[in-house]
Amino acid sequence: MNKPDFRYEKKAWRRGFKYVAGVDEVGRGAWAGPIVAGAVVFAPAPQIKNLKFKIENSEVKIDDSKRLRPREREKAALWIKENALAWDVTEISVSAINKVGIGKATAKAMRKTLHDIKGKPPIATLLHGYVANDLFVLVDGFHVKYLPGGLKHQQAIIHGDQKSISIAAASIIAKVYRDKLMQRLSKKYPAYGWGKNKGYGTKFHQQAIVRSGVTVLHRKEFVKGILKDH
Repeated sequence: MNKPDFRYEKKAWRRGFKYVAGVDEVGRGAWAGPIVAGAVVFAPAPQIKNLKFKIENSEVKIDDSKRLRPREREKAALWIKENALAWDVTEISVSAINKVGIGKATAKAMRKTLHDIKGKPPIATLLHGYVANDLFVLVDGFHVKYLPGGLKHQQAIIHGDQKSISIAAASIIAKVYRDKLMQRLSKKYPAYGWGKNKGYGTKFHQQAIVRSGVTVLHRKEFVKGILKDH
């Protein structure tokens, strides 16, 4: 099984981009709860050799968050936050998802997390007087419209969280954030098992909707057929 590396980041650095951000989302297919996007910027090209050494010689695994166990993700998230140049996590509410649809909500989450990461130290100082050419974006799956620099300053990578360390890191911090959020929300709505299913459409979750109905945290388009069928 291949592991993510810095091959895509290196291509962007060779093209003259100073910084490379990886961005990914978590929760796109869930029936309940917000969608969460994460962004991670690691050190620029001259410093990456040392970072690579740290990763290879630590017990931390940087990989597609779905291929890691919960404890591995939590350990990796702490390591990423300590070793990344900058990171950010952004959530888009269920009300926004219900209003504009999951596709637009996902893109909005990615744009916002990339916008916010540029305002955090030390990125805010390093990108003072921000120029679009300074930052290249690696996106898991699909291009994101309306980013600075347009489509020429980003690359969409299918299964990017299994190929790019920056995207994998973004998927990890987003996954850890959203899982903890759904565990907290599960205490408020215990009937639906969100602590275990994280809002995804398991059989238990479907049966719970039939028994107890939908909540304000359910996505209308995702669950509208369940009650109708019963």
